[in-house]
Amino acid sequence: MATSPVPDQTPCRSGPLLDHLARRVRLRAESVLAPMGLRPRHLVALTLLRDRGGSTQQGLASMLEMDGTNIVGLLNDLEATNLIERRRSPEDRRRHVVVLTDAGAKQLAKAEIALEAVEDEVLCALDREQRETLYELLQRAAAGAEVICVERVED
Repeated sequence: MATSPVPDQTPCRSGPLLDHLARRVRLRAESVLAPMGLRPRHLVALTLLRDRGGSTQQGLASMLEMDGTNIVGLLNDLEATNLIERRRSPEDRRRHVVVLTDAGAKQLAKAEIALEAVEDEVLCALDREQRETLYELLQRAAAGAEVICVERVED
């Protein structure tokens, strides 16, 4: 029976490591966000809305890679707790623009403080400069993935 040759060096694949770290962060994040009535997907949506100054429902669904039904459910959760507001788009009355409320901005700030401790725990092997580098690289990767996602929606 022939065996596959074993490479001298294992290829560097980021996916499994990112998945492992994401799971650890997600599990810890869920435990600190739950008392605030938030889930990680809520936090991502709130962060995107803050950073972009709002978004259409369709645009937010695209950025979050969620279908229309799921984005409505997510937005209903956030709207029920007054963290976001849906407004008719002035350019197209058939569309809704989703914006962060003042209460949403305050809740997001509290959540980010709580998540700082989670990151300290999960990323304890990295010093401050390494964490900043990691953050910058992840932002760049996320921006590249977003461009691909937007291109798909426009096609």
